[in-house]
Amino acid sequence: MHGTSLASAKAVLADAEPVLAAAGADAETIGEQLLDAVSALDGSGSLRRALTDPARAGADKAALVRQLFAAADKRTVSILEQLAARRWSKEGDLGDAVEYLGVEALLIAAENAQQMQTVADQLFQFDREVHRYRDLRIALADRELPATQRTAVIEKLIGKRAHPIALELAKRAVAHPRGRSLTASLVLIGDLAAARRDRKVATVTSAAALSDAQRDRIKSLLNEIYGFEVQLNVAVEPEVLGGMRIQIGDEVFDATVLSRLSEARRSFAS
Repeated sequence: MHGTSLASAKAVLADAEPVLAAAGADAETIGEQLLDAVSALDGSGSLRRALTDPARAGADKAALVRQLFAAADKRTVSILEQLAARRWSKEGDLGDAVEYLGVEALLIAAENAQQMQTVADQLFQFDREVHRYRDLRIALADRELPATQRTAVIEKLIGKRAHPIALELAKRAVAHPRGRSLTASLVLIGDLAAARRDRKVATVTSAAALSDAQRDRIKSLLNEIYGFEVQLNVAVEPEVLGGMRIQIGDEVFDATVLSRLSEARRSFAS
């Protein structure tokens, strides 16, 4: 989302924040219902057009929302009504905005339970597991497999050890990718979680586990470089051989032995 659509989504989130914070554990239900609404929007072009048509009266859109989502929590319906009343740059942006609000609601539910860091850490580690095992990555990305089979894999893999909100977000990312890779979906969720804590995410990849002192030193340097608090996610990948790779957004600092070997090969080949 950009421009008008992004402004619309953020305005609705600003209004919904205190409601979701006051909802306690119910914020999780609201988030799940909003993400269910994304599926309804993605599956019906006529519904998207009806709710984003600027010529259609706001009261008509609100009535349609109430009719379609009558079984949902009234707070969920209120958020959907507010979104339908806003202006959107593109028809598809409404679904993106509902997804954004749904993920934010689940993250607020994690905040309400003081489990935000746990949820963010578990989603990052799940992404690392998927990255590490090629067969798992292929299975979860196979659109020929029904979504229920792909989410059953997630249940078997992390269901017993993951926080319920982390499990829900992981299953949604697998079952409803919306044109994104699994990693892209999990990175997006991680970025939203970091933004809620006024942080950016730095992914550090090293051949061996880092000590607490090393983590603290890297975090301190990055905080100083960027001028704000950085959340550190550490991935251990023995194949990098040595050194480390740090990525923040689109910026990559690669000082691994593997990258130096690759550079040497390229120089010999040229």
